[in-house]
Amino acid sequence: MRIKSISKVKDLNGKKILLRVDFNIPMDGNKVKNDYKIRASLLTIFFLLRKKCRIVIISHITASSTLKPVALRLQKILNEEYSHIFKGKVTFIDNCLGFKVEEEISKMNNGDIIVLENVRKHKEEVDNSKRFAKRLSRLADIYVNNAFAVSHRAHASVNAINQYIESHGGLQLERELASLDRVLNAKKPFVVIIGGIKLETKMPLLLKLYKEADHILLGGGVANTFLKFLGNETGISQMALTDAKLIKKKLANSKQKKILTPIDVVIRTYDKHKGEIITVKPIKDISAYDKILDIGPETIKLYSNIIKKAQTIVWNGPMGKFEEDTFKHGTIALGRIIAARSKGPAFGVVGGGETIEALHKTKMSEHVDWISTGGGAMLSYLSGKDMPGLKNITK
Repeated sequence: MRIKSISKVKDLNGKKILLRVDFNIPMDGNKVKNDYKIRASLLTIFFLLRKKCRIVIISHITASSTLKPVALRLQKILNEEYSHIFKGKVTFIDNCLGFKVEEEISKMNNGDIIVLENVRKHKEEVDNSKRFAKRLSRLADIYVNNAFAVSHRAHASVNAINQYIESHGGLQLERELASLDRVLNAKKPFVVIIGGIKLETKMPLLLKLYKEADHILLGGGVANTFLKFLGNETGISQMALTDAKLIKKKLANSKQKKILTPIDVVIRTYDKHKGEIITVKPIKDISAYDKILDIGPETIKLYSNIIKKAQTIVWNGPMGKFEEDTFKHGTIALGRIIAARSKGPAFGVVGGGETIEALHKTKMSEHVDWISTGGGAMLSYLSGKDMPGLKNITK
């Protein structure tokens, strides 16, 4: 998909830019846990700074949270790591509308950045209020959507706003779409790895990519669900919510055997004499009291051999409860194989908050061709769903 990129606009000198980013990042209280999304926005921010623009940043974060710590982290990154580029100042304002906001924007010099407060503190944002969007649009001369992660939402700051202001896509958004379009025109063998719990959000992707993919490798609650519907015992394992008939009809009974489920797993169970037991079991040996928490070594070997032959790889969702060291091995092992195969032999795309977190644990993130900033948005785009935030900025 081609967008109207801000990079093609000729006269930007001194313009006020309303830059919609996705700074919905993991927090530990008021401390930023991971600044990946902040750094992902820098390509567009630096472009605008070179054009001597005044940048007004809007974003959301968890509804009860403030963007102030995020603004401080952005300020720290620019002042300490990019002082040779950034000569302005970063200011945080505790609202996204009102007299104070307008007054501070009027005082901006070229090269300055203002970060406005969490836009979702206003109910009108998620209601896609035209009135709210129109008020936001009056804050700047040009609007730039650089927030792919929310572009599948019909929210005021990504959808309705396009009706009231000259609108373009940011450089990060442009690269995101170009990378995902490569997946839609995948070189073969094409391997899709799906994990996590939310099968209901991933089913459209499975259905969309099923014809094109050579292999779909499952892990996590998604795999547990398939195993259960195929008649296997899964004990007290976490399951995804979805339509069992749809799995059986469309996917699980496939004669082509494209979809692979684990052949062995790491389980946790309890014995009244021995207490907690963690062990590896073949799928056929799972009991009613076992809980599946990771893929086993034979599954890792099977999946790895398939990934090693891939030309295109898409990964969304961990293989188990990777947050616990005991159950991280399957996810980390596949993450390393995907990273090792990417940027050369294959084109590798990874998306989803947990998946990116797991990839960072491999310490090989830089070897993956594209790390998508939007898990749900990536699924929606690749599934061919409507993307309200891309309307009016596409060619």
